[in-house]
Amino acid sequence: MNPVQDSARLAQLDLNLFRVFDVVLRERSLTRAAEVLFLSQSAVSHALARLKEQLGEPLFVREGRGVAPTPFAERLAPEIREALALFEGAVHRTRGFDPRRDVGSVTVAMNDLLEPSIVPHLVARLRESAPEARVRSVRLDRPRLERDLASGRVDLSLDVEQPTGADLRHTLLLRDTFCVVGRRRRRLDVAAYMAAGHVTVSSRRTGLAVEDMVLTRLGYQRDVNARCQSYEAAFHIISGSDLLLTMARRRAEQLHSMVGNHLMPMPLALPPLELHVYWHRQSDSEPRNRWLRTELLALAGALATGTK
Repeated sequence: MNPVQDSARLAQLDLNLFRVFDVVLRERSLTRAAEVLFLSQSAVSHALARLKEQLGEPLFVREGRGVAPTPFAERLAPEIREALALFEGAVHRTRGFDPRRDVGSVTVAMNDLLEPSIVPHLVARLRESAPEARVRSVRLDRPRLERDLASGRVDLSLDVEQPTGADLRHTLLLRDTFCVVGRRRRRLDVAAYMAAGHVTVSSRRTGLAVEDMVLTRLGYQRDVNARCQSYEAAFHIISGSDLLLTMARRRAEQLHSMVGNHLMPMPLALPPLELHVYWHRQSDSEPRNRWLRTELLALAGALATGTK
């Protein structure tokens, strides 16, 4: 197709179709996209068919009960999301950003183990300042994180500090220390700690937990007798055994009030646990994303001082 034909085709494009494309890409479901857009599923399907016809390329394929983007759609997505963000930013600058009206659906990616200590507080906070907002916590997928943030499928991500490319931004959200949890209080020195059996918690099937990565770097290797998927389960294991659990103190204090056990200082000088919030560079100055980051940082400050 020559440049004149290209220009004519682009002039006929309905920009609303890109909004539909963006939401379907984020939701991976025509049904959920229709709910977000307040359209019928057939209207969403028709819009995608029109966009496919105008662009001359397939955009989505069926995957299970939902849809998955084609390679062409994956390549198109970051620039479409950036263009939509520019439009949204222009509108917000004109009429002023109002969280009670403009936040909409918020998707935050995080490790499963973080969810109990972050999401309830986040939902409560947003219900006060943005009562119409809908909060979704999704599992963190590190290999896809940059694409998820660029496409808008994920607004923000919470994770320990990771190597990132030039398009990802991050800042420190929370800092915490390790403590040791046991059924009974005991005097723990390094020798007693290393001689004990341990429970570790990880959402992954294999690989070292965070505390074991740190211990390995210091030249220590523990005897891990049990590995489970949640700290709640680990607390119950501890209460019926002489095993020890090493974890973040703030989360341990939350569980201690429900389950019991004893919290003891970590006998080794381990570096603090640091949790960061991540976003895509194209959202740096986007009012909605900037406001969400501010709210998360304020929430983190409240959690750190025990005022939440």
